Amino acid sequence: MKNGFPDTFLWGGATAASQMEGAYNEDGKGLDTQDCKPQYFNLTREEKNDWKYKQMTSEKYELAKTVEGIANYPFRFGSDQYHHYKEDIALFAEMGMKIYRLSISWARIFPNGDDETPNEAGLQYYKNLFEECHKYGIKVFVTILHYAIPVHLVDAYGG
Repeated sequence: MKNGFPDTFLWGGATAASQMEGAYNEDGKGLDTQDCKPQYFNLTREEKNDWKYKQMTSEKYELAKTVEGIANYPFRFGSDQYHHYKEDIALFAEMGMKIYRLSISWARIFPNGDDETPNEAGLQYYKNLFEECHKYGIKVFVTILHYAIPVHLVDAYGG
């Protein structure tokens, strides 16, 4: 026992794909609703607390689908785990974490959400990530949806 916890206690952490991965338009990933969520960095404190500025509208959504790049769309860059997962997992292990709960980006595996076959590059990314966790003895607990729906489903079916 350490600090009153049994040795079998699983210390861990959790992340969401939309907050961590970045690489919103790489290796076949489709655009998802979190990629379209704007963040207004130059609002006043009062504006940030006013619901009308936080509310997603059809106009904001349509604009986001046409905008390239990451400016004003923080979920598009996240913490860039897509390119730094090895360092991230090494730090996770250094902290003594034994389990990692993460979400998988639906649009990274099925870019349109209703594709016949999965995106192989997306599958490979997650395979590499899981192997890195296992290298350090970190168990992986996966969820799929964390407020991120492929844009195609929203447009085609009112998702």
